[in-house]
Amino acid sequence: MIAKINQHKNQITWISGTLIIAAILSKLFHLSGLSNSFLIIATVIAIVPIAIKAWQAMIMRTFSIELLVFIAVIGAVFIQEYTESAVVTFLFLLGDYLEARTLEKTRSSLKELVDMAPQEAILLHADGSREEIDIDLVEEGNRLVVLPGGKIPVDGRIVKGHALINEAAITGESIPANKAENDRVYSGSILDNGYIEIIAEKVGEDTTFAKIIELVEEAQESKSSAERFLDRFANYYTPAVVILSLFVFAFTRDLHLAITFLVIACPGALVIGAPVSAVAGIGNGAKNGVLIKGGDIMEKFAKVDTLVFDKTGTLTKGKPTVTDFHNLTSMPTRKLLALIAKAETISEHHLGQTIVKEAEKNGIDLSRFQITESEAIKGNGITATVDGYSIVAGNRKLMNGKGIKINSGASLYAIEREKAGNTAIFIGINGELAAIISIADQIRDDAKAALADMRANGVKRIIMLTGDNRHTAEAVANELGMDEFHAELLPNEKVEYVKKLKDQGAIVAMAGDGINDAPAIATADIGLAMGEGGTDVSMETADVVLMADKLSQYAHAFALSKATIRNMRQNIFIALAVVVILLLGVLADQVHLAGGMFIHEGSVLVVILNAMRLIGFKTKIASEAGKTDGRQREKLVA
Repeated sequence: MIAKINQHKNQITWISGTLIIAAILSKLFHLSGLSNSFLIIATVIAIVPIAIKAWQAMIMRTFSIELLVFIAVIGAVFIQEYTESAVVTFLFLLGDYLEARTLEKTRSSLKELVDMAPQEAILLHADGSREEIDIDLVEEGNRLVVLPGGKIPVDGRIVKGHALINEAAITGESIPANKAENDRVYSGSILDNGYIEIIAEKVGEDTTFAKIIELVEEAQESKSSAERFLDRFANYYTPAVVILSLFVFAFTRDLHLAITFLVIACPGALVIGAPVSAVAGIGNGAKNGVLIKGGDIMEKFAKVDTLVFDKTGTLTKGKPTVTDFHNLTSMPTRKLLALIAKAETISEHHLGQTIVKEAEKNGIDLSRFQITESEAIKGNGITATVDGYSIVAGNRKLMNGKGIKINSGASLYAIEREKAGNTAIFIGINGELAAIISIADQIRDDAKAALADMRANGVKRIIMLTGDNRHTAEAVANELGMDEFHAELLPNEKVEYVKKLKDQGAIVAMAGDGINDAPAIATADIGLAMGEGGTDVSMETADVVLMADKLSQYAHAFALSKATIRNMRQNIFIALAVVVILLLGVLADQVHLAGGMFIHEGSVLVVILNAMRLIGFKTKIASEAGKTDGRQREKLVA
């Protein structure tokens, strides 16, 4: 019965409104008896869903707004103020309806994401036939076909074909990505142009798209300290209002005044003001490829005054290339590269993987070589035995630790390469220095503008911590105008530095790639991960995840957090100001029950509409990036 009443609450609202109109018309024709009958029926019908919610709250030992309205309406009926009892119940239900509708709009970004979720997939059988199946039936290892205009149903790897793929649902990036064989694709992306066959690697709830939806849903339920305070405040405020209204009646002997006081003091706008701002802000972030994990994270992020960055893959593009291979032995360069690349297959580091890719690009079949022993030494490099050769690959610290001498000529050569913006990787074979590999990475195109934007929004210090050599770090730091940089750090040393900053009173946000920098990200007040497509580690360890690997998204997220907290404060001020003004008006006999209720419900809508401004929030740098993306998209289409 209760479920049916709640299900038809909107219809109850409109019936109540119709009966009030009928009562007004009856009064115009001097049919007072009929008019009162319509008003009483309207009150009885509309009070039912209000009474149900009040009773449910009482069972949970909380004092709700509905309880205040219920008491006030019963009192109005008792003193035969049928017009006010009917109007108050109707306005309350109407306000509830409009509030629900506008809240739906603030959650529009999440709804858009859910609507984008693929429902079907085209399964390719071994005999070449195709079958359209439900998305829930897809299993890991299935070979799937994606046709032009189709949604990619799972996370997977392309095994045939090439295409332009719109990954906006994942990254917020409007420019289609050009994908070919061996490239990864993500569920929820749309194939703009081309044809591909993929092998399913992650299906169902394990896909990146499903995790994004889950994270945004959780974030919108998570509460900031302001929201938690207002929840506690409402539990004390509501019974306090009942007691105050009894005092008003005791002193004035005016039941009508006491009832009016009771209704007008309802904290509706106050209770909803902060949550609706948080939901709208988180929704804006999701729409723009930024996952902010809750109102409490948003609140803390807004207070950040110190930014700490890793270099490779964060300030730089994370797509380094080998710029020089300096062979110091008589061994053929191709064989030497093959041995080193095979050893580097154990490394997850960007630089190690770059050497592996360089060997593959040169047509070297690494499967022909065998590793018998291996060790990845965090922050320094790797050691391995490949086909009987003892290989050490890494930085100067590692060479010194393994007793491999670097002569003055090799040292000068490495320094020259580093000053030119390269990272020098030293290679030792059987205890002797064998090669120096130069690897360069480009600074992100939007890095300088993004950092300037964040400085303008209140960041006081920007620091770079990197395991790379001092010369390369200095070149990047100077280019980006860093306040300070620290090079050749191990992961635990980055953690210690972040702790030191916090001990000094700084509120620190640490940005890294979500894997090597996970400890430092977890230590900072706000951990931010950059990982294209959102790696599992980045999505789990970080407070904020940038899905498109763009620093302009970081600047947007920081500005958005400040705008959201500012919006929360505006809403709280509006709600308190309206309640205070109305109560003073009630005590001065200038505000009456129906009119006060109308203004009260209006204040609820005002705070919701104010919060909805956040849905369209856009920073200058994000707008500029959007224009650039638009021009690039036009070129691709052309």
